[in-house]
Amino acid sequence: MSQQMYGPQGPQQPQPPMGAPMAPAARNGLGIAALTLGIIGTCAGLIPFMFWLAGILGILALVLGLSGRGRAKRGQATNKGIATTGAVLGLASLILSVVGVVLTFNAVDDAVNEISKSVDDASVAEKNKDASSKGEDKNKDKGKDAGSGDAAETFAAGDIAAYEGGIEVSVSNPSPYTPDEFSIGHEPGNKAYKVTVTIVNSGDEKFDASLVTVDARAGKDGKAAESIFDDKVGEGFSGTVLPGKTASADYAFDTPADAASLDVEVSPGWDYDSNQWNLKP
Repeated sequence: MSQQMYGPQGPQQPQPPMGAPMAPAARNGLGIAALTLGIIGTCAGLIPFMFWLAGILGILALVLGLSGRGRAKRGQATNKGIATTGAVLGLASLILSVVGVVLTFNAVDDAVNEISKSVDDASVAEKNKDASSKGEDKNKDKGKDAGSGDAAETFAAGDIAAYEGGIEVSVSNPSPYTPDEFSIGHEPGNKAYKVTVTIVNSGDEKFDASLVTVDARAGKDGKAAESIFDDKVGEGFSGTVLPGKTASADYAFDTPADAASLDVEVSPGWDYDSNQWNLKP
């Protein structure tokens, strides 16, 4: 009876399967963080004295960016390009950080050098002032102020010209000189006179004596007196004069036979003014 009421039963339909599990959500946080930190780090690297922040953010961006790329390769993230960009910006931040360190240290070094130079200049100026005062005291007995070498002056034999840096120059009385037969610069019939130029270094730094030049003029007309060179005179100064040391050199000059005066001009170097000694043969 039941079969008649419901009819014959066919094959049972299969139950529909339960819903398939959903794919996990993409984990894009590392790439986004790398990009954000990379942008901030790069901007910080362009600001002076912010290299330290650029370095820190650059390291974080580089690490997070590389981690984000690895996550994207494993299929756990979908922003491989963003992670790559963040890593590149992190590397750029590191480069800017290094450049900032170099520029900052160079600027600090230049500033320290300038301060040190200013202090040294002030110290040298004070010492030169003391040396100049000593030079003036030495020449008071001769009735002649040697000065500091800042302006050209005329000195007598034995007077001392004091220059900056504690350099003192003096010229001796001229004495008759007989050049040898192979000498250069002496004309027959003229007279030759020899003078000794002495340099005293009372400063704290060595003095380059190779730059010293000595010239002379003779007679009332002030004609140039030719320098004489032979095996005894004419070699001049060479090398350096150490602090506390003295150097001297002999010079001979060819003058007209009737010359009654010999003006010797000494220039200690390019940074010094020359001075003249009016000598009486």
